[in-house]
Amino acid sequence: QLQLVESGGGLVQPGGSLRLSCAASGFTLDYYVIGWFRQAPGKEREGVSCISSIGGRTNYADSVKGRFTISRDNAKKTAYLQMNSLKPEDTAIYFCAAVRSFQTICDMTQRFTSWGQGTQVTVSS
Repeated sequence: QLQLVESGGGLVQPGGSLRLSCAASGFTLDYYVIGWFRQAPGKEREGVSCISSIGGRTNYADSVKGRFTISRDNAKKTAYLQMNSLKPEDTAIYFCAAVRSFQTICDMTQRFTSWGQGTQVTVSS
């Protein structure tokens, strides 16, 4: 399976930006759908975004559309989540996840088989 390590979290003021990174090892990233998820204290884990293995098709949760951008660099075996216009409600632990897939779409309800350890994002003034 793929090993994933997130980084880039931290404390940011409302309206600020952060870029999260997800570094992969073990296998080529080309054949994997990548997803970003988050979990706030006392809440269930929710899907934030995903990107397909073929064609780089993306999906976003309604709450982050227009503010977050997912991307991937297969050569660097790294995926990213650029987060702009951050809001206090974005505060959560953010997880990177992957699942082997050969389709041209991604679905955050898929069963992701590889997970990172999470990185804390806190948005507060």
